[in-house]
Amino acid sequence: MKKVILICSILLTAVISTSFANGNGDNRNGIMSSFKEEFANAQVTKWENYEDYIKITFVSNEQILFAYYSKNAELLAVSRNILSNQLPINLLKSLKKNFSGYWINELFEIDANEETSYYVSLENSDKTVVLRGQAINGWQVYHIEKKIVE
Repeated sequence: MKKVILICSILLTAVISTSFANGNGDNRNGIMSSFKEEFANAQVTKWENYEDYIKITFVSNEQILFAYYSKNAELLAVSRNILSNQLPINLLKSLKKNFSGYWINELFEIDANEETSYYVSLENSDKTVVLRGQAINGWQVYHIEKKIVE
């Protein structure tokens, strides 16, 4: 879970830095108004305030989702955890073909700037590999970490 949070933080920092001019105030009312407009029937379960963004965990259509807002109430991204069978077919086939000796630790979908990306953390006995994928472009290596054998 820490890896996913780290990946999301890195991704969101990149998205945030290119998506808006930095605001310093906590615009909770503006963000909630924007959230209710975007996700009318959603139920907020958690609100997390970070230095550059707000993360709202919510339930919509019986699914847990995460919305990321700038301090000035701009929706930056929406993400959700998914199962491997929810991946686009070409990404799933590529995982099975190229990473058959790995197991999936984490898998999530993120929609930012009208673009959907997938992140998967794969592990074997030697290393952890994080891939970023898009249905059109396939998988790219996002991060590799070798395990320390003691």
